[in-house]
Amino acid sequence: MLNAVSQQLDTEAMKAPSHAQSPAMGAVQPPSGGLHPTPTDDDLPRRLGDFPTFQAALDYAARGKRGFNVYSARGELREVLSFADLRAAGVAGARRLMALGVMPGDRVALIAETSSPFMCAFAATAYATALPVPLPLPTSFGGREGYVQQIRNQLQSCGATVILTPAGLLEFIREAAEGMATRFIGSWEEFDALPASDAPLPEAGPDDIAYLQYSSGSTRFPHGVSVTHRALMANCLGQGKHGAQVRDGDRCVSWLPFYHDMGLVGCYLATLANQVSTDLIPTDEFVRRPLTWLKLISDHKGTSISYSPTFGYDITARRAPSDVAEKFDLSRWRLAGNGGDMIRPDVMQAFVDAFAPAGFDARAFCPSYGMAEAVVAISFMPLGEGIITDLVDERRLAGEVDHVTSVRSNKQPVRYRAIVNCGKPLPEHRIEIRNEDGQLLPDRSIGKVFVQGPSVMIGYYGDPEATAACLGADGWLDTGDMGYMVDGYIYIVGRAKDMIIINGKNHWPQDIEWAVEQLPGFKSGDIAAFAVTEANGEEKPAVLVQCRVSDEEERIKLREEIRAKVRQITGMNCVIELVPPRSLPRTSSGKLSRSKARSLYLSGEIVPINVAA
Repeated sequence: MLNAVSQQLDTEAMKAPSHAQSPAMGAVQPPSGGLHPTPTDDDLPRRLGDFPTFQAALDYAARGKRGFNVYSARGELREVLSFADLRAAGVAGARRLMALGVMPGDRVALIAETSSPFMCAFAATAYATALPVPLPLPTSFGGREGYVQQIRNQLQSCGATVILTPAGLLEFIREAAEGMATRFIGSWEEFDALPASDAPLPEAGPDDIAYLQYSSGSTRFPHGVSVTHRALMANCLGQGKHGAQVRDGDRCVSWLPFYHDMGLVGCYLATLANQVSTDLIPTDEFVRRPLTWLKLISDHKGTSISYSPTFGYDITARRAPSDVAEKFDLSRWRLAGNGGDMIRPDVMQAFVDAFAPAGFDARAFCPSYGMAEAVVAISFMPLGEGIITDLVDERRLAGEVDHVTSVRSNKQPVRYRAIVNCGKPLPEHRIEIRNEDGQLLPDRSIGKVFVQGPSVMIGYYGDPEATAACLGADGWLDTGDMGYMVDGYIYIVGRAKDMIIINGKNHWPQDIEWAVEQLPGFKSGDIAAFAVTEANGEEKPAVLVQCRVSDEEERIKLREEIRAKVRQITGMNCVIELVPPRSLPRTSSGKLSRSKARSLYLSGEIVPINVAA
């Protein structure tokens, strides 16, 4: 269950309204001399995440001068929100929620744009001791219908009583919430205009749920991760004290979306809990101008902390100008986090090659491993060690030999894959590698990755069956990933489950299969979706569809209809292969076996029907 950047991270975005057109709830208004970013340092003694609740963390951070700054794609400062202003807006917003009748534990859905209004609404929900539920922005893929359906599924899953959104998406959100019992659906501005209650604010306890996270669940069958304040603060402390080792002079720069755990926790909640000023670029604007990310790192003279999946480093390196040394100064980028998808050493090397002339030090790379089911972070590479890889015999990865380091025959050439060291678990967290029978495996034996510790979720909201499937009574979480340990370090080799990750985006095969099933003439079991690896190491999605049409022209038409439907639902351009009826294998219980279908397809045992291009 490797977390990806988000289900909505694409190279184009269906545009929400410009932040510049949407007054920021609680944001500092431009003085006559213009906006100025919050300082990197102030006189408030730093506390690294040692708080009982999010509210307590914000109460403390508000005593200083640091905060958040939102920039445009061109690097222009657009919004400034100090922690003090965030707290004031949060308390005021909590009183408006209470006036609406929102009670502790009620769910408040928030469309998670990168803006002051979202951050203030999240804080308001927390101070009201309701549960913030960040939901994604739309993209150009899937269109209105796909986005509305996704939001509807998530709203039904969490049972939101209040929904807040950018004004430009209000029509979409109202349509998604049609027929649901809600107290209020409105824009940030409409929420600001509501009357407030003068009742005392309720108090949250460490074991109360702080928020629900939907970033890595299936869009068709969403699972909201229940994150307690205790779990959140344990992760924030682990990130600040042990992972990033936050110190004076540090400043965070992020383009990660707030509807994904890596952006929400790593670059909003954790930076707040560790009192780190943070510079933000909306994700869709980063995709258009990725070099702005590096410009912000260069312009601010503190030491920088910034995270990205492989995707972000890749597109930034591809846009590198010839004169990087003149345009950027990356010598103070002391922690360049890697996470959110499988870390590809070749991409990281390309980034180093492109930006070493600007002072980037490859030792700043900090591979990590995590997921929403453990708040976000599980392990970090010790600072300064950079990317370390282990060459693994691909026969071992395929289960053909029994150990990571295997003896090879001189007569048989062996291919190796570089597996990245993802570091050691956070303090008080444990990682175990187990076989299918649940037995603990020794170092260098590949098996299922299990995690235990204070950051592990209490469960999926309102879904005890899904919770029981991955979380034992002893608190050990079955991550769904495969990996191995070496001297306390974790190496992730792949996904035990069927999730497909392309360019930092999670895709669930059942969503793709379901999309095709909506076309006339198809049923469950007719479609198998999985990822295949190209020669350059990149993954691409393939969809096998059992075809009962014999006419060549009809087959061509059918394939294009399937391609369009999958693109509408998922935003991906997949390899579509029509295969003969009864080609797809099933398990002994009659269910489709995706893993076997993939194996048969790659081996040539499933032969696609020849269809003209």
